[in-house]
Amino acid sequence: MESIIDYGHGIVAIDSGFVRPRLAAVHCIVEDGRAALVDTATNSNTTTVLAALAARGIQPEQVDWILLTHIHLDHAGAAGALARLLPNARLSVHPRGARHMTDPSRLVVGTVAVYGAEETREKYGDILPIAPDRIVEVNEDSVLRLGTRTIRVLDTPGHARHHVCYVDEATGHIFTGDTFGLSYRELDNAGRAFVLPVTTPNQFEPEAMHESVERIAALRPEAVYVTHFGQVRDVSRLAADLHRLIDAFVAAARSASGAGTIRHERLKAALSTLLEDEAQRQNWRLSGDAMRELLAADIELNAQGLADWLDKQNP
Repeated sequence: MESIIDYGHGIVAIDSGFVRPRLAAVHCIVEDGRAALVDTATNSNTTTVLAALAARGIQPEQVDWILLTHIHLDHAGAAGALARLLPNARLSVHPRGARHMTDPSRLVVGTVAVYGAEETREKYGDILPIAPDRIVEVNEDSVLRLGTRTIRVLDTPGHARHHVCYVDEATGHIFTGDTFGLSYRELDNAGRAFVLPVTTPNQFEPEAMHESVERIAALRPEAVYVTHFGQVRDVSRLAADLHRLIDAFVAAARSASGAGTIRHERLKAALSTLLEDEAQRQNWRLSGDAMRELLAADIELNAQGLADWLDKQNP
């Protein structure tokens, strides 16, 4: 299937097709005939996920885990729907996120605050609750079993206070959700990947993000898997870029802090300029209008998150 990217070691990325190709991955780990999904994308993509599992010889009852990095709906929107389709799957989630999986009403309200009601319904559909007895709350150093494989949990705030990462002990690879940024394949040049911080509302905390990125890099994984999108290597280089860019995003936010009613537009303009400079510096495959079009939604959401962070600094 074109929607499956096989990285070896029993790890694949399923292209959910959310919004556009290669935007949101559902990663799958297979061991001893059992499977775990890392993040779920959204309700409209459940058929794609089930078809990809079947293509790997995995039936619904062979899925043991739905591993959520965090509960933002592009990562967790299909968790309830998939739980109903995967009868043996338990859902792992940070304790701060668990209550929103059993009762997603406040999660939906928060998403509407970012996207608006119409876009939320169009993108995410109805968010289904999950029975409490199927939820496993995880935090730092929780250990999960998938057949003979061990998956260890890291508590990694910065993007969100309820964000965790999953370390596959068989490979040392790490599934990082949004903590290690986003890395769109369209920007790759000659096999060289690039990363950008994800500062979407409403729990961006730069110091915590720095610490989480440093923790991931300190484990020296050969590869990490970002939800947006797929496997990246050369982790130490990318971590250094993330540290530099987190500071650059914060500086851009502070530069717009006194702009009043035009702050949001000024923040977006500052981020666009910053990213154009980064495209030239790093020789991205896309720059100019093509780059801005690809990153338009991210610029908008990152600007919202930075504005929210500014407001918390100066209540």
